[in-house]
Amino acid sequence: MKKLTRAECVERFKSIKLLALDVDGVLTDDSIFFGPEGFELKKFNISDGFYMVLAMRTGLELAIVSGRYSPATDTRMKDLGIKHVLQDRKDKVEQLAPLLEQLNIDFSQVAFVGNELLDIKLARKVGLPIAVADSAKELIDEVAYVTTRDGGNGAVRELIECYFEGNGIIPIDYVI
Repeated sequence: MKKLTRAECVERFKSIKLLALDVDGVLTDDSIFFGPEGFELKKFNISDGFYMVLAMRTGLELAIVSGRYSPATDTRMKDLGIKHVLQDRKDKVEQLAPLLEQLNIDFSQVAFVGNELLDIKLARKVGLPIAVADSAKELIDEVAYVTTRDGGNGAVRELIECYFEGNGIIPIDYVI
């Protein structure tokens, strides 16, 4: 697929009503730390989270779509105030469809950010499919835009900046 330039991506964000994000490899650097009895830790990027909060304040819907369940993901998303946290389902199209119906949003109005083979089916379905810079080559071949930043290292902030720019939003106006 021909890749969008940053300017074209900014333009496409004008029609987006929901940003769907994978977790491992997108909101994290694709690492998981396990302790005794399976205690799990993940490292999330603070700037990504801050911009997610700002985006929600502007009215953009955010949804987390993850193929595996993680208590660490629940904790972080609760901290950020993310209402739509969908986990533990490998088919992300089926995972997201009921939420879109509930919100009266079409797949064409969704931007989805992934990094792995599991994300290809949803990437093929949404209006703006995106991969982080360090994604699987097979996903990169399928998406319209690839971030300049790796997952867990500001890629989500980069995309939300595109959303702000495309919609004429000044982020500092939404800082409390």
